[in-house]
Amino acid sequence: MAEYYEILGVPRDADTEAIKKAYRKRALKYHPDQNQGSKEAEARFKELSEAYEVLKDPEKRARYDQFGKEGVKAGAGAGFQGFDLHDAIEIFMRDFGAGGATGFDEIFGGARRGGRRSRSRTQKGEGVRVKLPLTLQEVAEGVTKTIEVALLDPCDQCDGSGAREGQAPAPCPSCGGTGEERIAQRSVFGQFVSVTTCRSCAGEGQVVRDPCGACSGEGRVRSRREVEVEVPAGVTSEHFLTLRGQGNAGPRGGPRGDIMVLLTVEEDPRFYREGADLLYQLPVTFSQAALGDDVEVPTIREPVRLKIPPGTQSGQVLRLRGMGLPELNGRGRGDQLVRVQVWVPEGLTAEQEAAVHRLREVEDEAPERMDKARSAKGFWSRVKEAFTSG
Repeated sequence: MAEYYEILGVPRDADTEAIKKAYRKRALKYHPDQNQGSKEAEARFKELSEAYEVLKDPEKRARYDQFGKEGVKAGAGAGFQGFDLHDAIEIFMRDFGAGGATGFDEIFGGARRGGRRSRSRTQKGEGVRVKLPLTLQEVAEGVTKTIEVALLDPCDQCDGSGAREGQAPAPCPSCGGTGEERIAQRSVFGQFVSVTTCRSCAGEGQVVRDPCGACSGEGRVRSRREVEVEVPAGVTSEHFLTLRGQGNAGPRGGPRGDIMVLLTVEEDPRFYREGADLLYQLPVTFSQAALGDDVEVPTIREPVRLKIPPGTQSGQVLRLRGMGLPELNGRGRGDQLVRVQVWVPEGLTAEQEAAVHRLREVEDEAPERMDKARSAKGFWSRVKEAFTSG
């Protein structure tokens, strides 16, 4: 595997903020929810998360710079010995998806205290990931939606313990109830003792000798439940919402995990979105562009009147201030940018053709340069394929 700086695409002297930005950009691209189960994307996502977890930590980074990956693994205890996709997703959600159902502003860096998840005798339930499609109209206003989620709930028969009625789980004989086992390893740096999950009890510290018949000792049963998701205005398809403690119940009485909601904003055929701004292409006739007009154009809220000045050139951009989408931080709204496109009919009636011939006799020659169109070119080159010039 390539070295960590190369994986993130940052120089060796990059600061923490640059490392964080580089990771977020690449992790969003390769996140499993964005790549329909691609194994290649999953592997890339794990590499990025592992590199980020080391380089953002000054102590781990110093060991890595001095000894390479072996130095990090040797000095990290359980460390990255079993780094998997679950670890990678936790790292991403910890630093970029920590917003609760009503705390979306924390998405951009609300990290939990501590690094990797700690072992405990009661295990937290697995996280659940669901996709929530949104229309552009819902993004503009904000919305509360109800979704149905398949979950694991505590078993009513054994009250979540996993043991048959009248019985109770017993301490694990392999780990003495700690849920951990220690493994000594030798490396070029000496002997290190790593702490791993007990293989006999899967870290729970207890075993069920007489399992409940309803849940087969799991302490959980499958169910379907409706949950409400409060989506703030201004979100994009890059954002996540985390519903804390509403996911799967943990095994045998463990606390609930989280529900991670991936937002997917559906395209609106009328507009092209660029941040909080909306771009709209307005076809007009030659006479409307030459003489000016007052026309109705759609916005994300409701149609409004727009004045087309006389002499408007094809490709010229008119601005409807405050008619775009709200900023996620609630500080204002974007604009709607209207690009005027002069429409040329493909077929003319005899009367129309005669009128155009009369116009040709009196019209001026076209200029060698179109300054207005040229000035707009820089702006529209940023939206690339938003509109196709006629």
